[in-house]
Amino acid sequence: MKSVVRKIGPLLSLAAVLVLVFGLFIYFRDTRGPQVRLTGAQGYISTKPLGIELSDEGSGLRSVVVSITQGNIAKELLNKTFDSGLTSALETIEIKEPFLRDGPVELRVRATDQAIFPFGAGNVTDQVFTLTYDGTPPRVTVQSTTHNINQGGTGLIVYTVSEDVQKTGIEVGEYFFPGFRQPSGEYVALFAFPHHLTTAEFTPRLVAVDLAGNEGRGGFSFHANARRFRQDSINVSDNFLARVMPQFERDYPDAPSLLDVFLRVNSEMRAQNVAAIREMGRDTLAEPLWRGDFLRMGSAANMAQYADRRSYMYQGQKIDEATHMGVDLASVQQAPIRAGNHGRVIFADFLGIYGNCVILDHGLGLQSIYAHLTRIDVQVGDSVQKGDLLGTSGATGMAGGDHLHFEMTVSGVSVNPIEWWDPQWLRNNITSKFPTVQ
Repeated sequence: MKSVVRKIGPLLSLAAVLVLVFGLFIYFRDTRGPQVRLTGAQGYISTKPLGIELSDEGSGLRSVVVSITQGNIAKELLNKTFDSGLTSALETIEIKEPFLRDGPVELRVRATDQAIFPFGAGNVTDQVFTLTYDGTPPRVTVQSTTHNINQGGTGLIVYTVSEDVQKTGIEVGEYFFPGFRQPSGEYVALFAFPHHLTTAEFTPRLVAVDLAGNEGRGGFSFHANARRFRQDSINVSDNFLARVMPQFERDYPDAPSLLDVFLRVNSEMRAQNVAAIREMGRDTLAEPLWRGDFLRMGSAANMAQYADRRSYMYQGQKIDEATHMGVDLASVQQAPIRAGNHGRVIFADFLGIYGNCVILDHGLGLQSIYAHLTRIDVQVGDSVQKGDLLGTSGATGMAGGDHLHFEMTVSGVSVNPIEWWDPQWLRNNITSKFPTVQ
């Protein structure tokens, strides 16, 4: 019996030690409080919703209390208890307290987890964020006076904003045309009257969003001129399909015929290319690079015009439709193609229906496109001067013959290039408002 006791005693002692070690492990395994992070604050808060991210990968979240203090006044904004097992949460609070005035505030977040350390109370993170409360929207003041704009054309506005902003510019329906701050402190925005909108639908609005997220809006006087665009019929022949579509067959290997390839290129690929050009419209400088009117391709005949409404016909039947952006110009085969104005190369490659293509940025969101080239003689990052050689004309992409497709965009939205060839239009609508551009 004694021998049995002697054998069991050490085992019990070992078990007791193991239990103690395990208990200490459980007790001390989570001694850190939850992590707290503000989303969308950036040092400023307003009446806009504010996000508070909470996380605790150890024992999980137990509760959170949020309060705000300005001067001698404090107000509780949130007091919430979480179900056990929750390791992360995003709480959204709205700060609409009447006592708050623009200026410094303290936002206090006290978060507790489910840990048994210390003594079952849980770990606590008590974090104070010193922020600036701003409940006043920015004021926009228009400096330019006359804003005449043609359907499919370009306008320019000069304005000031009462405070620093994170976003400002012109909204036209789904489109946004950013304003760029100049050394004078004024903002300049080029904006488009998209060709497919009517004068009744064209309602540009100035918008400015400050660092706290407050949004200020304002209208301005303008006169919108309606324009009529040509209706054009394009015959899609079997010869055209056999000559042009093979370059796109690998993009649509499941297309049963060249005609089906054409239909997918004319719709799907065209839409993808338009989206890519819209995205490239963001790659622009805040100062104007161009000087004077843009060069037109010398001794070239107009083959197609801006915003032609095209119907595509095959064997006497209408099979598709699209709008032609830009102007098609043709002279001789592999004619030299030169930069319309000073700029920098932001694209020099093959681009779907555009074929071999060069895109120049001229600043303030203004860009020019040179498409269907046989050869490209520049590369991305090059600075070019007006008249510099970019390449030679050709028939790459969806082109029926050797020509230049010349297109201009404002923040990625196509506009009528003819305006930018006209020194009088440029003087009346651009340089008279913005003398920096000569």
